[in-house]
Amino acid sequence: MTLLESAIILVAGVAAGIINVVAGAGTLITFPVLLALGVPPITANVSNTVGLIPGSVAGAYGYRRELASQWRPVAWMALFSAIGGISGGLLLLVLPGDVFSAVVPFLLLLAAVLSAIQPRVARWVRRKAPAAPAGSVPTESSVLTKTDTRPLTLGLVLGVLATGVYGGYFGAAQGVVLLALLGILWSTDMHRANGAKNVLAGVANLVSAIIFITSGTVDWQIAILIGIGAATGGWLGSHIGRRLSAPVLRTILVAVAVVAAVVLFVT
Repeated sequence: MTLLESAIILVAGVAAGIINVVAGAGTLITFPVLLALGVPPITANVSNTVGLIPGSVAGAYGYRRELASQWRPVAWMALFSAIGGISGGLLLLVLPGDVFSAVVPFLLLLAAVLSAIQPRVARWVRRKAPAAPAGSVPTESSVLTKTDTRPLTLGLVLGVLATGVYGGYFGAAQGVVLLALLGILWSTDMHRANGAKNVLAGVANLVSAIIFITSGTVDWQIAILIGIGAATGGWLGSHIGRRLSAPVLRTILVAVAVVAAVVLFVT
């Protein structure tokens, strides 16, 4: 690998780290870059997954304030994300490369639609939620649940599990789908949902990365370069993302999802 190629991968890692934290589609930068540099697809995919782990950690840490009162439900969702990530990582090693990725563009378009209609759907879901018993005294946690978050539901858990499988298998724009899902079924606070998204996507990537490392298919030079860049980008992205208003963040999310779907349709 030449010095120029190393620099290109490093810069791609920084950009991917920022986008992963803000919207969740950083793989759509690093993966095509690696392919353009002649890296075999499977090697590019697994090395990219391993390399993006530091960015996920940095992004999750950057949103720790938004998740301060929500670590218990996030931990439960992370468990199912991990189960999905393990399944997806194993699928990548045993199935042909085009089996699962064929549905990726459609999944991204679905994520764009969900993100666009998230506020209306979230309001409808909360109107249908059971009202508190008459005469009950609201606690701090119950007020938070009614205004910002909802209890975990079977649909949300299954959705997190499915996106974990997708994240372990390929991972491009996993965060886009997660953020749309969390914004509708869990939290109306986009920044809180974004923080949870970073944790869940990071967990799925971590467990699948462990599988890839044990398989011996990781190019460590690539993974380290992406890791350094992604860690820097993850820290920057957490500061950028927190300063964006919810409508702006949602607009970025929809745009990223649509562009990513178009790119995958034509490639």
